Amino acid sequence: MTTLKYIAHYSEQIQTQAALLMSDGRLGAYLENKYPSQHQLQSDKALYQYINEIKNQYMRNIGPLSNVSYSSKLKVLKHALGMHTTQSRVQGSKLKSHNSITVASLFKEAPPEFLRMIVVHELAHFKEHEHNKAFYQLCCHMEPDYHQFELDTRLWLHWRER
Repeated sequence: MTTLKYIAHYSEQIQTQAALLMSDGRLGAYLENKYPSQHQLQSDKALYQYINEIKNQYMRNIGPLSNVSYSSKLKVLKHALGMHTTQSRVQGSKLKSHNSITVASLFKEAPPEFLRMIVVHELAHFKEHEHNKAFYQLCCHMEPDYHQFELDTRLWLHWRER
């Protein structure tokens, strides 16, 4: 079986099913049938508004987002699909926080569900730093189909590489 780096931590059964779809050349059709559309959030400004709406709906108390952007270098440099940063600074008698999210630019061409999964993942890191049970519960609270979207995103990454 071919090494499936994006789904290597999934069960052997899922890896076998994915490998079969890829070897038969059916993975692209499966994904296009399940996710027929591409989102329209092409600018950093549109991405900021989108992420801010989700943040305000589920996580009002994390403070405002200072910066949101797409990055073409993210996947290569950090081996990540999205990245969050939090910086706290003392300004006078106040503590100011700087929260930012960067999304890999390859997600400009992704279905809206995949972009949402990345956004939910990065927002959840503002509350839960580790990938633990509480982190995934928060992700599922913001996006009930989080786990399915994560698996399908990983399959989409394999399909894009071929």
